[in-house]
Amino acid sequence: MNNKINSLNKIILKCKKCPRLVNFVKKISTEKRKQNMNETYWGKPVTGFGEVDAKILIIGLAPAAHGGTRTGRAFTGDKSGDFLFKCLFKAKISNQPNSENLNDGLKLKSTYITNILKCVPPGDKPKINELNNCSKYFDIEIYNLKKLKTIIALGKVAFDNCVKFYKKKYNLKEKIKFIHGKSYLLPGNIKLIACYHPSPRNVNTKLLSEKMVVDLFKKVKKISMS
Repeated sequence: MNNKINSLNKIILKCKKCPRLVNFVKKISTEKRKQNMNETYWGKPVTGFGEVDAKILIIGLAPAAHGGTRTGRAFTGDKSGDFLFKCLFKAKISNQPNSENLNDGLKLKSTYITNILKCVPPGDKPKINELNNCSKYFDIEIYNLKKLKTIIALGKVAFDNCVKFYKKKYNLKEKIKFIHGKSYLLPGNIKLIACYHPSPRNVNTKLLSEKMVVDLFKKVKKISMS
């Protein structure tokens, strides 16, 4: 792990800038979910993970209440994560088709996964000041992923907040709209690609299929790693 990313992650783990989120994470980790009642929840902000020489960055909005907030790893321990890692494995970006916890041996190929917001917000709806607080961490992550070529945003909310972050930082004027599979060029010659969120709802309603995501990942891998 790159020293700067490592140092950043230590700071993120201790962050208490957003009292509402700190209290909500504590509530979830104490009350727990019925099927996870005997588990010890992570109960802290959830950092990014993967390769620091990554050419691909996969971003979501925030950790899941009983996924990342329980396991300590983004997109791990819930149905969205199960779907995501199965697709990453089929696209030969991960070494295994599932991720259960921090020590399950998962490795990513030239890829880093993170959330714009490091703590789960109530109702999955963060407040502006919470996003502003966390945007500093997101900024440092992007800055220290020196070989980054492509950002895949999972879901419209993550996509819109990534665009908002770039507009604020670089004063972008271009109209950027969420359309699955569409690519936009950001400052620093980084491509931003929109992807429907791998939620059970999107998968069950056939808005998103495994083939769609695997094809998108293979395409990104080809343009980013060639």
